[in-house]
Amino acid sequence: MAQYFEVHPQTPQQRLIRRAAEIVSQGGLIVYPTDSSYAFGCQLDCKDALERIRRIRQLGEDHHFTLICRDLSQVSAFAKINNEAFRLIKTLTPGPYTFLLQATREVPRRLQHPKRKTIGIRLPDNAVSQLLVAELDDPLFSSTLILPGETDGLTDPEDIRDRVGSRVELILAAGVIPFAETTIVDLTGEFPVVVRQGKGGIGLLGA
Repeated sequence: MAQYFEVHPQTPQQRLIRRAAEIVSQGGLIVYPTDSSYAFGCQLDCKDALERIRRIRQLGEDHHFTLICRDLSQVSAFAKINNEAFRLIKTLTPGPYTFLLQATREVPRRLQHPKRKTIGIRLPDNAVSQLLVAELDDPLFSSTLILPGETDGLTDPEDIRDRVGSRVELILAAGVIPFAETTIVDLTGEFPVVVRQGKGGIGLLGA
């Protein structure tokens, strides 16, 4: 059964964040909060944890995974980003957006979209996830906690513990987080394209 850390949503306890980062660094699969949902998270190069996410969620090979990054400088190490994309991401983040960008060689091939060679990038407006990636000093490989046959993510950490607690190493519980899809913006072309409108506003995107 997973360890269960109750963390303050605005001022998370640093010792618990540090321990969570240790679990991730040791190859553990965790559940953690973002600004739009709870999500699965693991180390970037941990193939076993990635496959566990695929099994739990029953995901196909064409699923777009996401890297939760510390800041824009970290984004540029894992995704090809031009000046216009940089300015747009800087304006919209932190926030509930997922940006699709061409992956660099730093991203393992198994984490990229198999046909487009892209990766999703997020900079969430959530204190827990921000502190976690800062402590890791690496992106957190991530996938929204939506179980097979369901359309919405799990919102209550107690419910999460009951349903997936035996399949992860840690649950970082920060209270109930209402599920909302992120707004997905494709930045691989000449102009930004809104792939999905979610929680993030699209006024600045000209849509």
